[in-house]
Amino acid sequence: MHRRQFLSAAAAGVAAPLLATDPPKQDAKKMLPAIDTHQHLWDPSKIKLNWLKKGDALDAKFGPEEYAAATKGLNVVKSVYMEVDVVADERQKEADYITGLCKEGKTTMAAAVLGGDPADKSFGTYVAQFKDSKHVKGFRRVLHVDATPAGYMLKDDFVKGVQLLADLGMLFDLCVRPGELPDVAKLLDQCPDNRFVLDHCGNPQAKFTAKQLDQWKADLAEVAKRKNVMVKVSGFIANGYEKGKWKADDIAPVVNTTIDTFGVKRCMFGGDWPVCTLAGSYSDWLTALRQILSNRPEEDQKRILHDNAARLYGI
Repeated sequence: MHRRQFLSAAAAGVAAPLLATDPPKQDAKKMLPAIDTHQHLWDPSKIKLNWLKKGDALDAKFGPEEYAAATKGLNVVKSVYMEVDVVADERQKEADYITGLCKEGKTTMAAAVLGGDPADKSFGTYVAQFKDSKHVKGFRRVLHVDATPAGYMLKDDFVKGVQLLADLGMLFDLCVRPGELPDVAKLLDQCPDNRFVLDHCGNPQAKFTAKQLDQWKADLAEVAKRKNVMVKVSGFIANGYEKGKWKADDIAPVVNTTIDTFGVKRCMFGGDWPVCTLAGSYSDWLTALRQILSNRPEEDQKRILHDNAARLYGI
């Protein structure tokens, strides 16, 4: 089961309590500031999402107001929008709405990664319109769905499309099935002038066997050898961590492995809201991450929570 299938199944379930051991409340004034590098927004009544099934837990409006409520008191000072896999003919609509929010400056949203398929013949023309945009920092085509089967990212037209982004100074986000991390390494080798971001720690699963976990670690390490990629510590809690039944110690191995593999200068926090709510509240996730990071020097915590993102996205 890939990430999108799991999310759809999980969303249909009945809501459960939050963390088994609720994290202690924190004083926002004492929290290190955070930049959320993976903020989703959507309203099913205004934009078409083929992957979202009617009646699911995520079949609701998740707009700027809801995000502000979810992050209240957590010292999230800025955020980067991440595309939500809208149908292809509504990508421009999504782009116009999101860049409009960034320009208004009334929310935390300071930058955006928009949707687009590098394999599409019109990709070059589409992305060129954002060449001088202050707010558009990159693009993503989700690669863990049926429409993008294994090997899709290595197709010649896909690779050539990604390479176009290098000339524009744009990033490309990679959201893949964990078994396709070797393909990620191959793509990076073919695009040495590009800058990449690997989403969700490469999507390890909560129910990985010991053998699968070792394979994820090995594949992640191989990707990390390429210096033109950073990684988001984000999202993976939605890959099988049951709401109300996990705590910081349960997810610490994935977090620490990712940070130790890439190094603190190439890791960034991502909220993955509202998808993260399938496993717990935004506060649950960020509070648990802060708890895990507390064992590291404060300078390293600042880098992962804020500074690396500020540098990469120029915000």
